[in-house]
Amino acid sequence: MSDAPTRPYEALLLLSFGGPEGPEDVVPFLENVTRGRGIPRERLAEVGQHYFRFGGVSPINAQNRVLLDALRKDLAEQGIDLPVYWGNRNWAPYLVDTLRELAADGHRRVLVLATSAYANYSGCRQYRENLAAALTQLREEGAPGAAGLRLDKLRHFYNHPGFVRPMVDHTLAALAELPEGVRDGARLAFTTHSIPSALADTSGAPGDPARGRPGGAYVAQHLETARLVAEAVAEATGVAERPWELVYQSRSGSPQTPWLEPDIGDHLAAVHAAGAPAVVMVPIGFVSDHMEVVYDLDTQAKEQAEALGLPVSRARTVGADPRFAAAVRDLVLERAASARGERPERCALGALGPSHDLCPTDCCPAARSALPAAAGADWTDEP
Repeated sequence: MSDAPTRPYEALLLLSFGGPEGPEDVVPFLENVTRGRGIPRERLAEVGQHYFRFGGVSPINAQNRVLLDALRKDLAEQGIDLPVYWGNRNWAPYLVDTLRELAADGHRRVLVLATSAYANYSGCRQYRENLAAALTQLREEGAPGAAGLRLDKLRHFYNHPGFVRPMVDHTLAALAELPEGVRDGARLAFTTHSIPSALADTSGAPGDPARGRPGGAYVAQHLETARLVAEAVAEATGVAERPWELVYQSRSGSPQTPWLEPDIGDHLAAVHAAGAPAVVMVPIGFVSDHMEVVYDLDTQAKEQAEALGLPVSRARTVGADPRFAAAVRDLVLERAASARGERPERCALGALGPSHDLCPTDCCPAARSALPAAAGADWTDEP
């Protein structure tokens, strides 16, 4: 094996959200997620009921283990010697512990794959804030090697063919699950996590210089992925006029705060009233079939559709599809070549083009006071 194609990087970190793996983990996990918001434990126990419904276990950690194996397998099959580590923001294995392990193993230049494909605060900058906090903690501890640890985050992959094409195939498979009589008339509902409208307005940069300012990338990028999938599905099925919409799920927070709409439940009721024969829910906003997919879509949305008498099916997420693992490898090699001063081909489908490598200082600001964020243009504490 050779590490030459990945120079100057020495390791890859899979960085994810984390989730409970037993009933006793649920409230402590939710305390980690909501830390600093002053939410009582009794309220967290109420919020955690959808976890308890599934035995207190979120699927996300098991799915990340499968993805970790897929990434390692793909790299090994290509003769690339790049160790892959895994750390979470909110549950074991915790990010700070994984970074401590990386530094102790002698790695200094590390690439980071966050399990979020799109530009927004919670899916990008908040991960970078967590990286900065973990690095700061390790350096203050004097952890061996932490002073020289440098982290670079892989770019957003929402329009990479290794993300889009598995979603096309999974959408076609979900269509095939519907009764034949309603299949050709089924609508596509592309779903993603709702976020406050103010954060959506300031997210990233949608690739349109005419706007003159960053913002709006979260919605623009999702619409682009949805369009790419819908067009490929139309070509594969021969149904050119199949309606599709971008809808939202998993809203939380104060009802007085405007969030992105429509909600998937409201959408199902509306299209049923308008005469839609069936709906395929396509969760393009999620990398794996974790709790927000299996509860919000497979449980709540499907129960609502059944009550309406509306046939629905749900496309699988990308998960550990070999094409996605190969896409991550592609992004690793691309970023390594850029770090060496080369000009690699940057693979992206559609009109928006490849995302930036380095998040600018005004990218995806937080609603609250700004915190230091590593792996971006505004991070000055790296050597």
